[in-house]
Amino acid sequence: MAEFRCETKRLILRDWRAEDWEPFWKGTNTPAVMEWLGGVCDDVKRGAAQQRLLSYQADHGHTFWVIERKSDAVILGFCGLKRCNQQGGPLGEMEVGWRLREDAWGQGYAKEAAAAALDLAFKRFAANRVIALTVEPNTASWGLMERLGMERHEDLDFPNSDFGDDTIIVYAIDRESWQGVDA
Repeated sequence: MAEFRCETKRLILRDWRAEDWEPFWKGTNTPAVMEWLGGVCDDVKRGAAQQRLLSYQADHGHTFWVIERKSDAVILGFCGLKRCNQQGGPLGEMEVGWRLREDAWGQGYAKEAAAAALDLAFKRFAANRVIALTVEPNTASWGLMERLGMERHEDLDFPNSDFGDDTIIVYAIDRESWQGVDA
């Protein structure tokens, strides 16, 4: 099967390679990045996360892909699509998600990557609606969801202890509402 690759102005979203994991974890498995994601992962959690990401690709043809910066080939994190599998959540719905290293924050990379993933969700993977999950205190995450045109759906919020004690909040956008965004 051909490697997945999607290019934006500054980024490449692509399939995982064995050599991606070390720089990905070095850059993203930090207290600041993992604050709302259950904390820094040990070896067991990192291995399980890697297997989940690879299984999403194998099972559905999409995953949270590597984000590589075009200018220097640095791995900035991940962004992409999966099927919601959070206990208590809207299971099976197309979900967009992202995680970027701290030194990549505030530069528009997450918005650029997420907009590309949403385009793929609606155009390539024929999603009718795409959700995104976070927790209320993670204002940067839900702020980006709003800048992408997503709306809060409190009726879909759910308790889940995977990432701490906060309720998972749900944003969504449907195919008809997605206009794309200038990243």
